[in-house]
Amino acid sequence: MVVAYQGADQLRRYGANSFVGDLVGYAMLREFAPLMTAIIIAGRSGSSYAAQIGTMVVTEEIDALRTLGIDPGELLVLPRILALAIALPLLTVFADITGVLGGMVMASTQLDIGSHGFLDRFSREMRGSALLVGLGKSLVFAVVIAVIGCFQGFRTTAAPTASGARPR
Repeated sequence: MVVAYQGADQLRRYGANSFVGDLVGYAMLREFAPLMTAIIIAGRSGSSYAAQIGTMVVTEEIDALRTLGIDPGELLVLPRILALAIALPLLTVFADITGVLGGMVMASTQLDIGSHGFLDRFSREMRGSALLVGLGKSLVFAVVIAVIGCFQGFRTTAAPTASGARPR
């Protein structure tokens, strides 16, 4: 909605109201939806990964896995990477849909562009490549978030307060 609102003011000055669908489409599909979704997931899941693995380091569960001959990276890191590689693109598609719908509402209220006109222009101008670029970014963000979260968890020192646990 914010992109449509800010763009509407500028587009109205030049009589280019019909381009608000293009503006919202490209901004949401390629840039904002993948980035905002990744920021939220990094704060939520990335920190959770670091805390979970950090707690396992402190309680010596990682050492126990290594003693049993189980690779902690294979058991703990790969499933988390795979989970985010599936979830983040799906969340990005959801963010795309809500962002475009918000832009459509703003375009109809600020620029008097009906939903049919907005969707017609949007569907004519948006190519699958715009969506694929955004989904590709979200996949890269997913791998980066999972790897950094797990890496920070493995870097935890064995002090009782290192992972946020309270000493008894």
